[in-house]
Amino acid sequence: MEKRKIFEEYESNVRSYCRNFPAVFSKAKGSTIVDENGDEYLDFFNGAGALNYGHNNGYIKEKLVDYLLNDGLMHGLDMMTVPKAELIDTIENKLLKPRGLDYKIMFPGPTGTNAVEAALKLARKYTKRRTVWALMGAFHGMTLGSLALTSDEGSRGGAGVPLNDVVHIPAPYMFPDFDTVKYMETLLTDDHSATEKPAAFILETVQAEGGVYVLDSEYLKAVRELCTKHGIILIVDDIQVGNARTGTFFSFERANIVPDMVVLSKSIGGYGFPFALTLFKPEYDVFTPGEHNGTFRGNQMAMVASKAGIEFNLENNVEKMARDSGEIIEKYLNEKLGHLGFEIRGIGCIWGIDMKESAKSQAVVNYCFEHRLILERAGRDNGVVKLMPALTVTREELLKGLEIVCNGILETVK
Repeated sequence: MEKRKIFEEYESNVRSYCRNFPAVFSKAKGSTIVDENGDEYLDFFNGAGALNYGHNNGYIKEKLVDYLLNDGLMHGLDMMTVPKAELIDTIENKLLKPRGLDYKIMFPGPTGTNAVEAALKLARKYTKRRTVWALMGAFHGMTLGSLALTSDEGSRGGAGVPLNDVVHIPAPYMFPDFDTVKYMETLLTDDHSATEKPAAFILETVQAEGGVYVLDSEYLKAVRELCTKHGIILIVDDIQVGNARTGTFFSFERANIVPDMVVLSKSIGGYGFPFALTLFKPEYDVFTPGEHNGTFRGNQMAMVASKAGIEFNLENNVEKMARDSGEIIEKYLNEKLGHLGFEIRGIGCIWGIDMKESAKSQAVVNYCFEHRLILERAGRDNGVVKLMPALTVTREELLKGLEIVCNGILETVK
């Protein structure tokens, strides 16, 4: 049977990305993906942020191959292993301490949504409160606890049960003349607000799936002050925009704030491996042994790759790569598309062009695929064309991809 028909006949209707990218892929290197016919595609999708260091990064691959050839332990649950010890040491002494951060490290299940679920359970256990606040425009995962935080109608509609114990706060960009921090203060202090104090407030400093909205540093500082004042645990979801995508390893660094908890996944796996971490200040470490566990939290290959990814990041100043690419992207998009009136938003290596209409953004994605560029959509009505190149993308590749995107948009609106 022809390969594409295999997917159409036997795979569930829930499949999505393959509908926008109707090719059967076989190989990849750096920012290039190759299909079964040998056709090459430039990748501005990047595994939805899981491949910040590009496909088959040579430095990370060498560490993985060496580990395999030496019969390294492959699966260890939460047992003590050499890869885990080395990864913890790397995180603590190369990432956290140089930034003045003091976090315990938890290995939840291997997905981002599991890292969020662990943070929610821990925040609720510590505070003995059940409600959590999240922002409208948020995406935090597809399991029920994380899905309750997620705001888009399409994702929530698949739950089949009520999604409870979450209050959604207007994101600051939604009503420019409305002080959402003051609104939250009122909810907490007005005895007629009919709102319980939450256990936690969770946010993405850049709403990625929400449409690439970069939350202002002053807003982030105000939220940190609010949470501190009222004893609310502040959780930053760095699953998609962490690992240097915004130009600093942790996306909240630009605001000079310290969250109480941080959740990481996607590119913390280094090589595209499923992997996730939940970080939290030591005082919140109140789980009892085994209270949150999972069979594949002991993925040793992911730990080897994660350590190698962090080393590659720091040794090659990947943060600067992301900032430099961001400057190129911003300048190029504004020069080529500024006259069209579309809002262009982003930071580092995550950008969006808000076309407002699903049909228009889909036409652009289709054009780009026909011209061998892969990217996705995001935001309300999926109206935002979203660019997420690898942080290691070359200037030549970046300009080539930007030219295709801009040509697609100009073709769509002419």
